[in-house]
Amino acid sequence: MAIPTATPQPSGPHGELVESLRELRRAAGELSFRKISTLIRDRDDRLSAASHESVRSALNGRRVPRWETVHDIVMVLAGLCSPPRDAEAETARFLPLWRAIHEGESGALKSFQELLHGGWGGEDGRWTPELVMGALINPFNAIEIHPSLAVPHKPLVSEDDWVRLMVKHIEEQGAEHALRVLLHMLKGDYVGAEEGAPYGYSNPDREAMEAFAAFRYGCQEILRRLRHEPNLLAESILAMRADETMDRDDRAELLESESDMSLMREVMIVTPDTWGEVSEEAQHMVFGYLIKSISPVGPLGLPDAERFRIVWRVPEPSTE
Repeated sequence: MAIPTATPQPSGPHGELVESLRELRRAAGELSFRKISTLIRDRDDRLSAASHESVRSALNGRRVPRWETVHDIVMVLAGLCSPPRDAEAETARFLPLWRAIHEGESGALKSFQELLHGGWGGEDGRWTPELVMGALINPFNAIEIHPSLAVPHKPLVSEDDWVRLMVKHIEEQGAEHALRVLLHMLKGDYVGAEEGAPYGYSNPDREAMEAFAAFRYGCQEILRRLRHEPNLLAESILAMRADETMDRDDRAELLESESDMSLMREVMIVTPDTWGEVSEEAQHMVFGYLIKSISPVGPLGLPDAERFRIVWRVPEPSTE
């Protein structure tokens, strides 16, 4: 009399699939293979006509089942678990297990579209292959990202264009080069880093720094002109009052300042020699009288004369 031998248990990815199917069957109440097959055949959304022998083979691990069979077994058992499990979420969990048998480690990972719609997994507290992959390739977990890169900004290119550019860069320079350059930039060494803000990003202090630099250069130019044009302040005040294009709020603010007699006394005695002795408010008033507008026309790093453009209320005399 022959002694029956135990069916060899599969290992590797196939073993993981079988173990997961068995766990699902246990959670559903250890239904018989024939009952599972009957429930599959009663479903309108079934992908197979799995017989009870097909179900038995899949759960015993005697052979690798077709995906359609795995799909239908999971769809039937998920709703019978206590508490019930989401059938679509369970089939999404089983698909990478089944793919890994045929494709190895790469098959066990979700595709980008699966990640997009199904997430990284791990809701049960377990580390999924996707969570491990995401943690390893996320630059945030490899370096301290430079603070200026966290500032909200308007993207320069679309995500699709960025991906195409990166693919072309990898084709031309190699993946290692592309990845090391990416890490290098995320650490803070990027185009524009010397000025404190990368191109395409905004620095919260950038506008204040720009305004201060413009005021400083404007004051420098005011002193230069006052040295050679003693009547410039009086002429500029008259030009300001006659300027119909002046912003209403700016004019109202200047007129309000003129009501302060002590401030006006400071303004009227301003010369290159007394500039450092008057208050900052007086300097700002003189600035407003002489300069109609000042704006940056060049990037940081250029000399101030090339970086800023001044529109005077009284144009400079011709040197010709």
